[in-house]
Amino acid sequence: MGAFSAVFIVIVFFLVIILANAIRILREYDRGVIFRLGRLIGVKGPGVILLIPLVDRMVRVSLRTVVMDVEPQDVITKDNVSIKVNAVVYFRVVHPDKAIVDVENYHFATSQLSQTTLRSILGQSELDELLAEREKINRQLQRIIDEQTEPWGIKISNVEVKHVDLPAEMQRAMAKQAEAERDRRAKVIHAEGEFQAAKKLSEASQVMEDHPMALQLRYLQTLTEVAAEKNSTTLFPIPIDLLTPFLERNAKKKR
Repeated sequence: MGAFSAVFIVIVFFLVIILANAIRILREYDRGVIFRLGRLIGVKGPGVILLIPLVDRMVRVSLRTVVMDVEPQDVITKDNVSIKVNAVVYFRVVHPDKAIVDVENYHFATSQLSQTTLRSILGQSELDELLAEREKINRQLQRIIDEQTEPWGIKISNVEVKHVDLPAEMQRAMAKQAEAERDRRAKVIHAEGEFQAAKKLSEASQVMEDHPMALQLRYLQTLTEVAAEKNSTTLFPIPIDLLTPFLERNAKKKR
């Protein structure tokens, strides 16, 4: 009986090991690429997966979006400016069988492809275009990388140029350029204000020329404003022309 019990225990132990290797549980975001004697037989999951021990082999693949940081790349732009640029790539596996069979390491392959594409596209762009049209360049990078990773079953959902490191002398030159542009705008705005003010004064002078009484009323209003603001005594010469309309009106009333 002792020998039989020992054999039974050994058999149960091996059965447990076989069952443990035969049963796999995949989460909702996982898929299992199944190989039977080295041949691809399909993709399974999620849920419980049964494998034939020593015959089937499963490679687990996640379908979640991967956020991959592209290392800073030294780039020479089209206008011969040396910069350092890094980016972030968002991608996910849409065909797990292609991602395992058609490329050896899809994470590493996507990373290397993103680096070379980043250097190539930014090398064809001028610095001003890179700084001002970031969205356009992001879309171009996404489209090119996605076209090249499609045979691997990889979908590039987004590419973002994260940081552009400019040389110190270029930063100083751009700061001077921005300051000069601000000065130019300030002078243009000031000149436009002077032009509008001169135009309004010209219109006002025309009105006063057509209506002399308006000039006299404006003169009296100015005296009132000065008297209200100044506590000291202020003497203003009053032109005789200012009183002429009132004298003429008084003379007409007497008649």
